[in-house]
Amino acid sequence: LSQTIDVIDYPKYFTPNGDGYNDYWRIKFSENEPNLVVTIFDRYGKLITSLKPSSKIGWNGKYNGSDLPSSDYWFVLSYLNKLGENTAFKAHFSLKR
Repeated sequence: LSQTIDVIDYPKYFTPNGDGYNDYWRIKFSENEPNLVVTIFDRYGKLITSLKPSSKIGWNGKYNGSDLPSSDYWFVLSYLNKLGENTAFKAHFSLKR
């Protein structure tokens, strides 16, 4: 008996304050999934940004060049699972300033 398990590793918070630690939020090892799309929303459901696997840096906590406030943000991770089926994973993280 065997079973395939997808492991999604993402930071529960990030602190984009320019100190070089946790300044960007991204799904770890996302560059290994070419069909992965991450969509980030604020607490009201407003689309903030979308990230592709080619974005090796991640999200910097800005919207249209302006810093967003400390808050929880939600994301939807869309990808093809090992069976080739469209799959979505939803969760949230915190931006701390």
